[in-house]
Amino acid sequence: MAEPISALPAILGPKGWLSGTDAEPYQRDWLNRYGVAPLGVARPANTAEVAAVVKACRQAGLAVVPQGGNTGLCGGAVAEQSDAVIVSLSRMTAIGEPYPESGSIAVEAGVVLAALHEALEPHGLMFPMHLGAEGSARIGGLIGTNAGGSHAFRYGMMQDLVLGLEVVMADGTVWDGMRSVQKDNAGYQLRKLFCGAEGTLGIVTRAILRLHPTPKQQASALLVMSDFAAAVSFGTYLRAEAGEFLAGLEFFSDVGLTLALKHLPDLAYQLETRGDVYLLVELASGSARVPLDEILASALEWGMEQGLVVDGTLANSGAQRAQFWRLREEQPEGQRLEGEQLKHDISVPPGAIARFIEAGAKLCHDILPGVRINPFGHLGDGNIHYNLSPPEGTADFYGKAGAFAEALATLATEMGGSFAAEHGLGRAKIAMADRNRGTVERELMAQLKCAFDPLGTMNPGVLVRETRSVDPR
Repeated sequence: MAEPISALPAILGPKGWLSGTDAEPYQRDWLNRYGVAPLGVARPANTAEVAAVVKACRQAGLAVVPQGGNTGLCGGAVAEQSDAVIVSLSRMTAIGEPYPESGSIAVEAGVVLAALHEALEPHGLMFPMHLGAEGSARIGGLIGTNAGGSHAFRYGMMQDLVLGLEVVMADGTVWDGMRSVQKDNAGYQLRKLFCGAEGTLGIVTRAILRLHPTPKQQASALLVMSDFAAAVSFGTYLRAEAGEFLAGLEFFSDVGLTLALKHLPDLAYQLETRGDVYLLVELASGSARVPLDEILASALEWGMEQGLVVDGTLANSGAQRAQFWRLREEQPEGQRLEGEQLKHDISVPPGAIARFIEAGAKLCHDILPGVRINPFGHLGDGNIHYNLSPPEGTADFYGKAGAFAEALATLATEMGGSFAAEHGLGRAKIAMADRNRGTVERELMAQLKCAFDPLGTMNPGVLVRETRSVDPR
């Protein structure tokens, strides 16, 4: 054990190795449910240093835990054993020049998503990934969890936005897949395999990302819907009516709105009517000649005539549009500030959203009468963040976490959906995956893990149960 620990500071320099109390900020996950003190935290400055760290840890049989912004919700970026080294990519933050002709840009894995957005603004280009943690989430972590976000139904998830990758493998070798082409059928699609692998197959160090032109105009509306079924019906109409201009289709409930307004006093709700369900709609176009306001106003009028929309308003400025989005994006924060909560990351076919929420509510109230249910998420792709808060004064809420999670996972599976829509499995959902996915599927994943990491040193205990083959050394 002493040999690699003495070697790593020499490899990384004084800024690159943290131990003891200096390593504590990296130790626990965002929800403070997972993580033990590692041997230390390696903070490499480049790919060569990442490779050297991985090689030294492999030779010593130490676990390696890749970490980006550590904003994940399933405990996948912290150590579960003390003989582990966390590899933080936080110092690898280089952003290359964008290539408008190719619609691409090369970045290091430690780049914060919000910093990438800011860097692209002067060029009239955008990276269409938006989520609540974009001020701290890093590109490597977004790739590792195959992040989705609020615009995934139009632009795809992270695997659809990655053109090329550079990855340090479990033995310290480097795979150079930094190609800037969309079409590359020279065998297995390795770049997509690392998207969603949560650092169990290797450490992503650089990526070539797919860019899009920044829209020249946007039209946004905040709507009060009669119920969840009405939101689904109106969403179906919008997809047909607005087509390729539909860029955002988000929903949240009055439970979540109430908590957000209670705990975040700078939030502003700008409609006179309150309801059980709210819909945030956004249209966008690269042409200033497309009548987006007319399209959205016409859709809103149709929704009211059909009894689907109770009230609504179009944003009359960029500031008002930003206020609409904050109402949706602050849903998790409002509930966090309320106190205890349980998070469930569900996806079902979009047409089944209302049925899932109704059936899920019955299951949850059977487990704990009066539980406060806060569903919000992405209507366009069927992703429901089905979060729960206890009735006021309830004890042992977390003691029922397993019953809630299993009931909702089973319901999602029965509806042809997933219990892990965009947060990944991490450490939290391995047993759930074993119960709700077929044996063949889980064994194939274990075989992939074993093929890429035969010693089982890359983020052990994440995504699949530990599997090790014979030491090839």
